[in-house]
Amino acid sequence: MVNDEQVRALLAAVRSGKCSDDEFLAKWRALSFEDLGFAKLDHHRQVRTGFPEVIFGQGKTPAHVAQIFQRLSERHPVVMATRASDEHAQAVADVLPDCVYHQQARIVSWHQPGHTLRWTGEPLIAIAAAGTADLPVAEEAAVTAETIGWPVDRIYDVGVAGLHRLLAQNERLVRARAIVVVAGMEGALASVVGGLVKAPVIAVPTSVGYGASFHGLAALLTMLNSCATGVAVMNIDNGFGAGYYAALLAAMACEAPPPGGMPDQQPSMASM
Repeated sequence: MVNDEQVRALLAAVRSGKCSDDEFLAKWRALSFEDLGFAKLDHHRQVRTGFPEVIFGQGKTPAHVAQIFQRLSERHPVVMATRASDEHAQAVADVLPDCVYHQQARIVSWHQPGHTLRWTGEPLIAIAAAGTADLPVAEEAAVTAETIGWPVDRIYDVGVAGLHRLLAQNERLVRARAIVVVAGMEGALASVVGGLVKAPVIAVPTSVGYGASFHGLAALLTMLNSCATGVAVMNIDNGFGAGYYAALLAAMACEAPPPGGMPDQQPSMASM
């Protein structure tokens, strides 16, 4: 894994004269990225952002995904590929038999043996999905956050067509420090959740719906025009982006409580 100690060692070698400028550049390139011909792997991304480069499987051949996956696993404790097909998953399993294929989420993940979750307490991230048809995107968000290292509370089939189903889960919603809301059709669920909680809401429109939903555009516009505060919107079907962003918020929440106090200090539905 590329880490701060390796970078400091290189800088120390330059300062002491044991490493020339040209040697430093060559070694830095070797640490920062690897050229496979068909792809340049950004090994330095974990140093910059805290998490290794993620493979986007769609459009790549199974052989290419497997080769990238294997090379990343040699330097990083966690590797994941999104939008992965059954063929991608099989190709990765051929080189890393202990990988896991989350078929509904279309994600292949791998953890170095002994690697553990960053947080083992109560889930800080909740994923709320309007309907069963939205689950592939919801699961993409959930598995992404879990792969990064955060447990997730799944709150599924709570769309606004049966609002009582959502209100029955209010205690779970208010405990979360970040909430991903996944909905197609008219996408109203994000506004409703945003009006109930203090935590930031990450809205994900899905391409689920009849003709006038325009493959998710209707839900996207509804979420963008939400009158609820604290709602941010991802692109259509971008469960990965939502799960990743929720993980960043969870990391920040471990350091400080959200504005207005801890989630368990929020009023219950009975007191509203």
